[in-house]
Amino acid sequence: MAHPGAPGRGFRRAARRVRPRGRGPRPGRGGGVSVDQGDRKGFVPPPYPYDLLDEARAAAAALPGGAVDLSIGTPGDPVPDVVATALGAAVDPARPYPPSVGSADLLGAVCGWFDRRLGLSLEPAAVGVCVGTKELVVGLPQVLRLRDPGRDTILYPAVSYPSYAMGAELAGCRAVPVAVDAEWRIDLSAIDEADAARALGLWVNTPGNPAGALDDLAAAAAWGRERGVPVLSDECYIEFTWDGSPRSILQHGTDGVLAAHSLSKRSNLAGLRVGYYAGDAELVHYLREVRKHQGFMIPGPAQAAGAVALGDQAHVEAQAGRYLRRMRLLVELLAGLGIEATLPQGGFYLWVAAPDGDAWGLTRRLAETLGIVVSPGEFYGPQGSGHVRIAVVAPDDRLDLVAERAAAAS
Repeated sequence: MAHPGAPGRGFRRAARRVRPRGRGPRPGRGGGVSVDQGDRKGFVPPPYPYDLLDEARAAAAALPGGAVDLSIGTPGDPVPDVVATALGAAVDPARPYPPSVGSADLLGAVCGWFDRRLGLSLEPAAVGVCVGTKELVVGLPQVLRLRDPGRDTILYPAVSYPSYAMGAELAGCRAVPVAVDAEWRIDLSAIDEADAARALGLWVNTPGNPAGALDDLAAAAAWGRERGVPVLSDECYIEFTWDGSPRSILQHGTDGVLAAHSLSKRSNLAGLRVGYYAGDAELVHYLREVRKHQGFMIPGPAQAAGAVALGDQAHVEAQAGRYLRRMRLLVELLAGLGIEATLPQGGFYLWVAAPDGDAWGLTRRLAETLGIVVSPGEFYGPQGSGHVRIAVVAPDDRLDLVAERAAAAS
């Protein structure tokens, strides 16, 4: 009989299917299904990481009450009432195409938020909107390469959101991971100057996904300016900064930097796809103009609801309190199983070292004992192996069920 902490054969197969990022795609391996490419040598999508968790989901679903999915950072709490009201009031079948760059109300709300929360004075012309942050993250390398065809490289933290690397690959660029330090912060000193000379951009992420670390954004901005490399700062978890005040790379000047933000995490609006960006004036203008031609538009009602969401801080503070309570609960529950976890500096993920270094084994154990589905750390890069990421996004009643299971297991 297999050891309770050892992954089953299905888990081991899934682990082997996760391709380390930063390398070229494997021909004929799209979505985990054999594909006859014939004479074509083009890009074939690798398996989507979260599609590899079917066995864990099945094990968790077998428990009374079913699976509690904590593998993906999709907020599970309700849309704030003030936003739901605004969304309903904004529906108009005769409404024309919404502005690609963002409505005046939404751009004004973005500028107001930057002023109130970060003390930054921005003009609406220095801001643009995107159809959720992921769309911007994945699409930026292509646009940056059009802007600077002499360069071909995207730099990104070695343990990070998988879309940084995938965006580079989809644009035909080199995706080059940058090592992170013992605290999971990007190590700028590890960047090869030969790669920097070819770089279209450097991604940083504060608070970070998956580990919740806070990068030195002043140092990142200075690094990019010294080398003429745009620094792209993913700040979608900024409202959930636990160690100190929210921080943005824009607080260190806008030249040569771009900050990306989202209402998906902040306001539980993942389904509306409302994101925005701000920073270097020339780069923001370029993006706004290119995106007009691409036809990217946030639906008008979503823009109206987004403007209202940005003007209301009460629902954000309430959500932050929920996430902190849930993380503390899970830290306690894991300790009862002999698994050490600590609160992050920011974000709503617990980044947990597997006691024996076997992340897939821990994934199976948590599915079978607590009924929760978590993500093995290698989804976020090879340096993340040996860890799992737990997203505290399930509603409180579902986590109460997890607590009951933990009590029965201890």
